[in-house]
Amino acid sequence: MNESQAREEICRVGKSLFERGLAHATAGNISVRLEDGFLITPTDACLGFLDPASLAHLDAQGRQLSGAPASKTLALHRAIYAAAARFAPRTGCVIHTHSTHCVALSLDCQEPELLAPITPYFVMKVGHVPLIGYWRPGAPAAAEEVAQLIGHYGDSGRPIRAVMLQRLGPNVWHDTPAAAMAVLEELEETARLTLLGPKAWEPLTESQIDELRRTFGVSW
Repeated sequence: MNESQAREEICRVGKSLFERGLAHATAGNISVRLEDGFLITPTDACLGFLDPASLAHLDAQGRQLSGAPASKTLALHRAIYAAAARFAPRTGCVIHTHSTHCVALSLDCQEPELLAPITPYFVMKVGHVPLIGYWRPGAPAAAEEVAQLIGHYGDSGRPIRAVMLQRLGPNVWHDTPAAAMAVLEELEETARLTLLGPKAWEPLTESQIDELRRTFGVSW
């Protein structure tokens, strides 16, 4: 994907997320890694009304080259790319939203991970989602904690594609914007299913998860 295509794809995905209620107001951001730097949505931009020409273009060190001022979460995105590269070298897109059901679950979650493995597609398409304690938006400490968790899970043979920032929302990453959007969709749907339950749903058993591993090459 060249820079022009990446600009169009960021705007397409942002519009889709906004129109389906997965992003709202000026909350959320999307970035794409280029061969020589990054594109990221501007600070306080609405994902539903992005302009390809106004996206922030930064060099590999995070210095802005053109476009509107970059999102304040740039440091977090760069930390994710750097940490994920050890386990998924083709990681090319990071998406952050304030998706309603994920945020609602995080408000009083006392577990180290946001969700239990209640569906096969959550296991197959999302995986473990560590919960990051509250930090203010853009806090450098949040980026450091996320990078450490990516390394911890990856080194233990459980590479992750998502983290949950408590009271803020999920960050997900994958090879392309479309693939990252699919992770976000499955994550938010699993959070919605969890909240619909009158009590905690019974998770998949270890033998059921092992069957997914063997059949589909799932990392869990």
